[in-house]
Amino acid sequence: METVANVLVGLVAALHVYILVMEMFLWEKKPGRGLHGFDPEMARATAPMAANQGLYNGFLAAGLVWGLLAADPTGFRAQVFFLVCVVVAGVYGAVTANRRLLFAQPLPGALALAAVLLAR
Repeated sequence: METVANVLVGLVAALHVYILVMEMFLWEKKPGRGLHGFDPEMARATAPMAANQGLYNGFLAAGLVWGLLAADPTGFRAQVFFLVCVVVAGVYGAVTANRRLLFAQPLPGALALAAVLLAR
């Protein structure tokens, strides 16, 4: 079960690195604009906000990687903390911005969290 948990945590970390890249570096380019259906003007206007969000996603990814690399009990605690952050942020985003975020962020985070807790 520990291997499954580590793989799921790694996938959630990779997802947040992907989000970081999309929001910080590709927001005004075709892949970033296509994600939200923004025209170039709207993407340009919202780019600073997106970059800020991307940075936060990078911190989530870094925390999850730290949790994978650190020895227990620190690694376990870091994984739990950052996965809870992922779930809470994703639920908040789904409620306030877009419901489809439930499947993209908190669901993978919750599955990884469950695996981490079961592997303990």
